[in-house]
Amino acid sequence: MGFLQIEGKNFVVFGLANKKSVATAIARVLQEEGGNIIHVVRSEERAEAAGKLFPDSPVCICDVEEEENIVRVRREIGEIVGEADGGRIDGLVHSIAFANYSEGLKPFHGTLKKDFLQAFDISCFSFISICNHFQELFASDAAAVTISISTTTMAAENYGYMAPIKAALNSSICFLAKSFSSFSNVRFNAVAPSLLKTSASAGIPGYVDSYLYAEKAILRKKALKTREASDTAAFLLSPRSSGITAQTIVVDAGMSINYFDKEIVNAAVNG
Repeated sequence: MGFLQIEGKNFVVFGLANKKSVATAIARVLQEEGGNIIHVVRSEERAEAAGKLFPDSPVCICDVEEEENIVRVRREIGEIVGEADGGRIDGLVHSIAFANYSEGLKPFHGTLKKDFLQAFDISCFSFISICNHFQELFASDAAAVTISISTTTMAAENYGYMAPIKAALNSSICFLAKSFSSFSNVRFNAVAPSLLKTSASAGIPGYVDSYLYAEKAILRKKALKTREASDTAAFLLSPRSSGITAQTIVVDAGMSINYFDKEIVNAAVNG
């Protein structure tokens, strides 16, 4: 058995959109280590993409904005893992986020209530709801991991209202860990990477410039790779991280301590 000790274990991965998704990268690592993957995607189109990328893995469809879909997919996954015969899931990945920028980028104080609440429902509350409905399907020592961001207090104008929502997501792992501790040893953690090159991030206004800036701020002067974030997620899903729960693990290659890098300062001051 490999270092992560996940061979033959069952993992549910929410959020695959295409080959560049964080969910895809996490599933790859888990699969390489011998894990069984069940994908949950939002649409038929994404189910087709998942089928091509992971031809041996079951794929379910679930738009988490409607809670009845979560209830249905939990039932479907119970059948896939053989719940009636004692089958359980050993890990769950929540890699889901949505923000509506259809009306263009607005200053934070101009955030529309409907946009904020929809983004909160999909990006944060869905994790709580999924864990609630899946609680009896979790193995007693299972692990759940969600994907956050490296900082929720750096007020990036182009990220807008999603940072407070990610802050709520970070907080929710603490409360989930506490409430589940009354009846299980299920662990809840978040992986918080710095800027990644994904198709989802490409939809954020001005993201490319922010990505290039982040690359300058990172100590090694090379952007974070999606695989680096996914490796951390796989570790948190494994028994090797049994002592870690209710934590947000920042994966930013040192970016957060290097904002006063002399190259960046010189460029800003001297133009």
